Amino acid sequence: MKRLYRYVGPHDLRRLLDQPTPRCCIERPHDVRAWLEQSHRPGTTLYQVTVTFIIDGDERLWIADQRSEHVVCARGQAIYAAGEITFWLHQTQVDICEISNQSTGYCPEPGSWAVVTAVLERIGLPHPATWTVAYLFRRCQACETINLIKDDWFECAVCGVPLSEHWNFE
Repeated sequence: MKRLYRYVGPHDLRRLLDQPTPRCCIERPHDVRAWLEQSHRPGTTLYQVTVTFIIDGDERLWIADQRSEHVVCARGQAIYAAGEITFWLHQTQVDICEISNQSTGYCPEPGSWAVVTAVLERIGLPHPATWTVAYLFRRCQACETINLIKDDWFECAVCGVPLSEHWNFE
């Protein structure tokens, strides 16, 4: 089931929406190479690069520089998925060698992979069978801290309160 995720990260990052960073809509594999050559490393024939990505409400893939915030890449809108993608580029080929749902601004669940894979297949981008790293996020009901769950440890890293085992950002 597809779920739209709204931004749940720090409110002060919304100020960055006044000065949006460049982003690129990816409709075919060549778009990745064109954006990277325009904005990063022109003339390179073999390299890996990690970028921020979101899949918007219209199921379009957008990428931006890795240092940019997901909320800026999404222009503040709700999204189906967010995280980081590492592209491997060699001559004319563009592949995805790593992909994660790492976004503490949107906290997408690992189940968002279904829409990611559908979009990547529509575009024609070769990709792994699932997330290469999948994260769970939970908000502490006591102190409001967003926690990244590691080793199935559902305890707030700040105040020690037990965390819900279910997504709790609504």
